[in-house]
Amino acid sequence: MDFDYSPKVEELRSRVAAFMDRYIVPQIPEWERLTAAGDAHPSFMEDLKALARDEGLWNLFLPGLHADEPGQALTNLEYAPLAEIMGRVVWASEVFNCSAPDTGNMEILHLFATPEQRERWLVPLLEGRIRSCFAMTEPDVASSDATNIQTSIRREGDEYVINGRKWFISGAAHPHCRFAIVMGVTDPEAETHRRQSMIIVPMDAAGLSVTRNIPVMHHTTPEGHCELVLRDVRVPATHLLHAQGAGFAIAQARLGPGRIHHCMRSIGQCELALELMCERAAERQAFGRYLHQHANIGDWIARSRIEIDQARLLVLKAAWLIDRHGVKAAAREVAMIKALVPGVQTAVCDRAIQVHGAMGLSPDTPLASLWMWGRILRLADGPDEVHLRSVTRLEMKASEERRRGRLGPPR
Repeated sequence: MDFDYSPKVEELRSRVAAFMDRYIVPQIPEWERLTAAGDAHPSFMEDLKALARDEGLWNLFLPGLHADEPGQALTNLEYAPLAEIMGRVVWASEVFNCSAPDTGNMEILHLFATPEQRERWLVPLLEGRIRSCFAMTEPDVASSDATNIQTSIRREGDEYVINGRKWFISGAAHPHCRFAIVMGVTDPEAETHRRQSMIIVPMDAAGLSVTRNIPVMHHTTPEGHCELVLRDVRVPATHLLHAQGAGFAIAQARLGPGRIHHCMRSIGQCELALELMCERAAERQAFGRYLHQHANIGDWIARSRIEIDQARLLVLKAAWLIDRHGVKAAAREVAMIKALVPGVQTAVCDRAIQVHGAMGLSPDTPLASLWMWGRILRLADGPDEVHLRSVTRLEMKASEERRRGRLGPPR
């Protein structure tokens, strides 16, 4: 395995970092001021997006881009270090048209959309003219087990009728959000993993309402972690994605690369937290010594570096496996990074907060916000326990195969 960055990737890393420093970092105070006032899409975002597209820093995440589509057809391994740089500012990915949940939805549409669906939904997403959301999680069931999903998608003639309730739907309150990809049950009598389907639902469809924007840990994001209610929502049958009963297969295609994106952004946030911790430890004194000269804080700095580098290498391995062998072959590593990286983020951020003292709890640093995002990721895209269960299952399967090879088939 070779995770060395190619000259092409090194150039892109330099360009993305320079763009962040020149255009995005100076806007952080204005972003915070406007979003605190409820503005989910400050006007300067469109200017930044136009700049990023003009500089060729656009749609960096999608390996399957066609020659006539805007962006760079980077592999997952090539994109990973760029996502790390973007992750240092939690809203920066949108500037490069690389933000969730749009990235996952673009991947789905790229793989499974009909020509009509591509023209209506994928093209404006790739061009950054609209946003989207992904509606899977439900409040009344444990949605980490997608077989529990209850939303009904019922065929009636040339339409599907959708009824259900979804929540923690990221981006649903964004003023440019134009559609949701909704997962629900089309055939409750089918085999367990063929019951669900995905369908495109315009946000202005009759019967679809955004009932609330749910605060997360007492923090409200203007673009939303929303609760949606769908009451007899009717959409044309042509809005179904791929095929009836293909919902699980589509979800697996979507979640693998998306989890790598989340994890690399998290590593960028870990790096920022460690930088701030080191700066504080170098300039602040207590009991006659600089903070980093106290053994416990020196240990925190060292452990943070070790944990971040370990996590990064595992994420790069997962990206490499997806590029070489596909999402299924990387299932164990994807589950491993999703269980590992958010915990690293919360640990590193917690240490950095402690080194900053009361200041670390305040908005004078990004540390409290970075800790919160790490904690959110322990549940987003599946809780830790589900990913650990997946790793255990794959390990036990491998163990059984080894025993069979050594001892013969079990009797």
